Amino acid sequence: MDADMTRSGHLLKLTCLTAAAMVLVTGCTSNSLPSLPKATPQPSLTKNINQYKYLIGPGDTLNIFVWGNPEISGAYIVRPDGMLTTSLVDDIPASGRTPTELAGSIEARLAEYVRDPIVSVIVQGFVGPYSEQVRVIGEAQQPMAINYRENMTLLDVMVAVGGLTDFADGNDARLIRVVNGQQRAYGLNLGNLLRDGEIGDNVDILPGDIIIIPEAWF
Repeated sequence: MDADMTRSGHLLKLTCLTAAAMVLVTGCTSNSLPSLPKATPQPSLTKNINQYKYLIGPGDTLNIFVWGNPEISGAYIVRPDGMLTTSLVDDIPASGRTPTELAGSIEARLAEYVRDPIVSVIVQGFVGPYSEQVRVIGEAQQPMAINYRENMTLLDVMVAVGGLTDFADGNDARLIRVVNGQQRAYGLNLGNLLRDGEIGDNVDILPGDIIIIPEAWF
C-alpha cells in the first residue's frame, strides 16, 4: 500500500513538473517571438467621391463582349493578382480600373488581331479591391466586408450588417480611415443612432473605411 502511494506521489510530482515546464517553455517562446511589421495602410483608389465610379477587383466576374466577334467574347474572372486573361489577351491589368478603362485597354490589345474592335465590359459579380471595401468587425450581427456604394452612410452600412448585437458598446465604436497615407480613428455613436434614433449621428462613409464595434463591459 505504501509502495503504491509512493509511486502515485512520484507520478503526480512528475506530472506537475512537466506541466510547469511546458508553461515555462510556452511563455518563453511567446515572449521571444519577433513582432511582425504593422499592416501597410492602403488608401482608397477613389480620387473624387462626388464622381464615384465602381473599380474592378480580384474575384470580379466580367462579361466581355467583342462586337461582331462572339467567338472571343465570354465571361471571365479577375485573378487574385488583379490580372485578366481572355481568349486573345493575356495578363492585362484589371484591378483598380473602371469597366470603361478596361474595355479601352482590351480594344488596344485586340487591335493586333481584330480590325477596329469595339469592346464592352459588364461586371456581373461585384467584389472590388480591398481598398474600396467597407469592413465591419466586432459586435455587429453579421460582421462582413461590404462593397461601397455611391452616397453610402453609416446607417446604410449598419442595415447591411444587421445592426448591433445585445453586447455591443455602440457609442464606443471607432471608424478607421486612411487620410494622407496615415490611418486615423474617429468616434462613432452607433448606440444613439440605432437605438435612440439620433439621425444627427449618421455620417458619410468612404471607400476603405473600417468600423470596429467593441463589446460592452457590464
